[in-house]
Amino acid sequence: MSEHVATVRWGRAGQRFIDNKYSRAHVWAFDGGIQVPASSSPSVVPPPFSEPHAVDPEEAFIASLASCHMLWFLSIAAERKFCLDSYVDDARGVMGRNAAGKLAITQVTLRPRVAFSGSPVPTGEEIAAMHHEAHGACFIANSVTTDVRCEPAG
Repeated sequence: MSEHVATVRWGRAGQRFIDNKYSRAHVWAFDGGIQVPASSSPSVVPPPFSEPHAVDPEEAFIASLASCHMLWFLSIAAERKFCLDSYVDDARGVMGRNAAGKLAITQVTLRPRVAFSGSPVPTGEEIAAMHHEAHGACFIANSVTTDVRCEPAG
């Protein structure tokens, strides 16, 4: 087992609070030293109480699913001796009501586009099989109840 840590920091900074008119802007800090500006989604809490240029939890959730899938796909391709030149995923998430009636990201669709070079280049069937294997191995996808779909381009 391994432990993973993220520190989330927010401060009132003299703002009013109990009237619910306060900034949702905050910072995510990670063990490698990177700090990421974060906020509630502007679609949930309108500006100026959210920061549209910051990452929101919904985007981060979708990005973590897409990133985990990609990292497994890269590993599988390398193991099979396929030279992968690029991987781009325009992942999308849908907010809706789950089976319990709670608001949730109910579906995430990964749309990876990959480019290979060298020899051998995988067939479409081999690429699909690698995506299927990556999906099954992804720690994040295995941790959630969200319907995670993979619709590779090509």
